Amino acid sequence: MFQRRFTSLNLVIALGISLLVLSKNVLAQSVPDYVTKQVPEAKVVGNAMFTYLFWDVYDATLYAPKGKWQSDAPFALKLDYQRGLDGKKIAQRSVDEMRKQGISDEAMLSEWEDKMVALFPDVEDGDVITGVATANRASEFYINGELAGTIEDTNFTQSFFDIWLSEKTSEPKLRKALLQK
Repeated sequence: MFQRRFTSLNLVIALGISLLVLSKNVLAQSVPDYVTKQVPEAKVVGNAMFTYLFWDVYDATLYAPKGKWQSDAPFALKLDYQRGLDGKKIAQRSVDEMRKQGISDEAMLSEWEDKMVALFPDVEDGDVITGVATANRASEFYINGELAGTIEDTNFTQSFFDIWLSEKTSEPKLRKALLQK
C-alpha cells in the first residue's frame, strides 16, 4: 500500500513538473512573429490583467529581448481586449494618461490623438492591439497581427509606453506585474 501511494505521489510530482515546463515552453513559443521581427530574442517579461472597477478590460503582455526590459531597447506591449471599446475613446484615454504623466503641450497631444484615432479601430472581445517600440524609437501598431501604421516620433513613443511602464503610471500594480518588479 505504501509503495502504491509513493508511486502515485511521484507520478503527480512528475506530472506537475512536466506541466510547469510545458507552460514555460508555451509562453516562449507564443511570441508573435511581428514582435520577433522588431524585438530580437523577444521573450515575455510580464503579464497582467487590467481591470476597471470590476470589469476585465485587457490582458497586457510585455515582450523584450531575452525577457529583460530596458526603456532604450526595442520592446512590445500586447493588449488582448476582453471587452468592446471605441477606438476614439482608446486614443482619448491614452492622451489623458499622457497628461497625467506631465505632458502639457496641448498642440502636440492633439496631433498625437489624431494619429492614434487614425490607427486604433473599435475593438471587440478577443481583438489584440500590439504596440512595438522599435530600435529607432518609432512606434509600430499591429491590430490582430496586421501592421496598422507607424508613428515616427521618439517623444510619442516614450510618452505612449510610459502610460504603462513609467514610475508615474496611474496603474502601479499593472506596471509591477509587467516589469516583474
